[in-house]
Amino acid sequence: MSETLLLSVVAPCRNERAHIDAFCDAVLAQVLPPGWAMEVLIADGESDDGTRERLLERCGQDVRLALVPNPGRIVSTGLNACIARARGSVIARLDLHTRYAGDYLAQCLAALDRSGADNVGGPWVAEGEGPMGEAIAAAFQSRWVVGGARSRDVGFEGEVDSVYLGCWPRSSFERFGGFDDALVRNQDDEHNLRLRLAGGRIWQSARIRSSYRPRGSLRQLFAQQRQYGYWRPFVMRKHGQPGSLRQLVPALFVAALVLCVLLLPWTAKALASLLLAYGAYAAVASVLAARRGGSRLLPRLPLVIAAFHLGYGIGSWQGLWDLAWRGAPSPAFARLTR
Repeated sequence: MSETLLLSVVAPCRNERAHIDAFCDAVLAQVLPPGWAMEVLIADGESDDGTRERLLERCGQDVRLALVPNPGRIVSTGLNACIARARGSVIARLDLHTRYAGDYLAQCLAALDRSGADNVGGPWVAEGEGPMGEAIAAAFQSRWVVGGARSRDVGFEGEVDSVYLGCWPRSSFERFGGFDDALVRNQDDEHNLRLRLAGGRIWQSARIRSSYRPRGSLRQLFAQQRQYGYWRPFVMRKHGQPGSLRQLVPALFVAALVLCVLLLPWTAKALASLLLAYGAYAAVASVLAARRGGSRLLPRLPLVIAAFHLGYGIGSWQGLWDLAWRGAPSPAFARLTR
């Protein structure tokens, strides 16, 4: 296999026994352009549910699959371990909880070729399972919930500030470095921010199609968003700025709520106005989000939207507290939530 025509697929995982076979089958079924070959590097974060054993079996059945040890157990260390071992001139990241069009990797290669960008990817499309999962997916896809992020726009083609998953020429990692091993979450956002600050370009193509399975309960969603928010201040400390201003809005909302509560009864009217305004916003945003999944999602959407914003905002303040008083992240946030 010529190095210039080898695509390295990298994927971190931990305790994914229920999903590993479907993932391997899907990625091995990808149709590549003529002249391209593929290697698939899966970093196992010391799984204890049988994932590693099943991976070893699959690797013995197909030489394109390889298991990469990930003693760090988190996404960033797993990605870096795979990238260090990768031999391809192009490196594409995949996720075990995402479904991919049969030409997903071929379209990534095509987008790199026509855009000349340093990182390419498709829109981040969520497809939930069950009533609550569908409501979470509808909110996830709504610009009125996530702040108009281009990465959720299924029809957009052009430059963006961040992209789902990613596909890079090897030269991008040589130029911008790998993922930050200190970040449990937001390692992809940080890498994209670092890439842009150094003059790199990120390109989104609507032809790169995939669908992501989001969390299926309010508890899981809140925990996920709190963890995303928690790691945001550590990214800001590193670069002196957020990836985008919309990432600060949930923290400001939570701060306003807490301040009004602490200053009661003098702020009773302000608190009532704030809650009324947010309630009206959540109602309108729910109606707009329900256009994707139907009116049956409406009863759940206000709670889903609140879980998105309060989880992220509370997590951001917890991260800021630990950054200011501990100077380091808390071990409680060092474990991925699912």
